[in-house]
Amino acid sequence: MQAHKLPARHGIFWLIAGFRLLRSNPPLLTVLTLGYLFAVVFINLLPVIGPFLLPLVLPVLAVIVANGCRVAENARIPATVETLTRGLRERGTPLLRLGGLHLLGSVTILGISMVVEGGPVSLASLDQGKEDEVLAAMLRMLAIATPAIMAFWFAPLLTAWDDVTPIKSVFFSFVASWRNWRAFAAYGLAVALGAVAIPGLLLIVAGLISPFLLQVLSVALRMVLVFVGAPVMMASVYLSYQDVFHSASIHEEA
Repeated sequence: MQAHKLPARHGIFWLIAGFRLLRSNPPLLTVLTLGYLFAVVFINLLPVIGPFLLPLVLPVLAVIVANGCRVAENARIPATVETLTRGLRERGTPLLRLGGLHLLGSVTILGISMVVEGGPVSLASLDQGKEDEVLAAMLRMLAIATPAIMAFWFAPLLTAWDDVTPIKSVFFSFVASWRNWRAFAAYGLAVALGAVAIPGLLLIVAGLISPFLLQVLSVALRMVLVFVGAPVMMASVYLSYQDVFHSASIHEEA
């Protein structure tokens, strides 16, 4: 697979194009995104097997949402079970193997994180006024997980749609992400700005004005992040794949 090397601005364009894609079919992308999030939470809450089962099925869930993005992008493609499961029946076994690699990566990240932190990070620290320590630990875990995120960002679609074997898809995904680190850096900064910095600033200002305004704005921002931000980010994964591997000219339309 040939991965194109794109300039940093494309990371911003993935989000802009993701918002445009959401506007083209809000019900479909919203339902698929909420279904994805519900499945993640439900599986993760299953006793004992949940945390091990989740990495196995994440590639399948990612492909379903990407199929929905493809349908939203092309109005001539109907939203049917067949179109939304494209690549799953043909590449089901390789996707399961990819899930196994994902599980291995997750266990490795957890193990390295526990060694670095000297044990599991407990959210109970938040109740003890140790927010700074928890935040620092989460940032360290993000740094540890970054190589795995790069390796699996494009991997499900490469396996399901381009008939790439799981190991090769992980390799190609990592190389493609590394070649486009500038675009991903811009993408990450834009997400942090839109999902964390700006909402946080608005909440601080609202809290200074009125506790009631703070409560109302907090609920409103959560709704926006769930029903707009989450679908846009899911769509941006599909668009980044198209842009990097298939030269989709989303930047020219943004």
